[in-house]
Amino acid sequence: MLTRKQHELLRFIQERLRESGVPPSFDEMKDALDLKSKSGIHRLIMALEERGFIRRLPNRARALEVIKMPDGAAGPQPRRFNPAVVQGGLANQPNVAKTRPPAAPDEDARGTIAIPVMGRIAAGTPISAIQSRSHTVSLPPDMLGSGEHYALEVRGDSMVEAGILDGDTVVIRRQDTANTGDIIVALIDDEEATLKRLRRRGSSIALEAANPAYETRVLGPDRVKIQGRLVNLLRRY
Repeated sequence: MLTRKQHELLRFIQERLRESGVPPSFDEMKDALDLKSKSGIHRLIMALEERGFIRRLPNRARALEVIKMPDGAAGPQPRRFNPAVVQGGLANQPNVAKTRPPAAPDEDARGTIAIPVMGRIAAGTPISAIQSRSHTVSLPPDMLGSGEHYALEVRGDSMVEAGILDGDTVVIRRQDTANTGDIIVALIDDEEATLKRLRRRGSSIALEAANPAYETRVLGPDRVKIQGRLVNLLRRY
């Protein structure tokens, strides 16, 4: 039997995972439940984990998986933030870029889709903007949804509390708009590409890190171009 707050938190985590595949941050959970501190969220998370409703995924900062709901109904299952691992690792495809031109991803005979990896993206200190295509990763269509996609290799630790680690590969749906709360690829001043959570503050755009060691950057809308939205993530083990 769950308390009302435990049930509310479980529902919030499940809905956020289903919508975006990204677990909510502790600050977001605190605000959603109208709590005054994150220590209350820690206690609720521990209680849900002890009762077998959620699981904290190993080696990932605050990455959560909903195992069951209290009513026992299966319902639609939320997408995990780590939906797949490319067999053999991402580095074992050195010749793909030589045999495929840099065009839109194509579906192959096995039913997978080749997604171009377009270089590195900063999740920490700034690096150069998105580079040219280097290789591809093949993903099943149900990991992508509609639209055009590309992938980027993550460098830095500013998004660790959203479950995005240095060395991960993020899968991005190409789009130039996004909703507040989405994790996006932002191009700043046409020079610097970064992976951050989008917030809107009046007429300004805030690029929010998921690591308290990094400050939120607040910029004018003319300085930021949205290059796409995070839809999935790959990790090598």
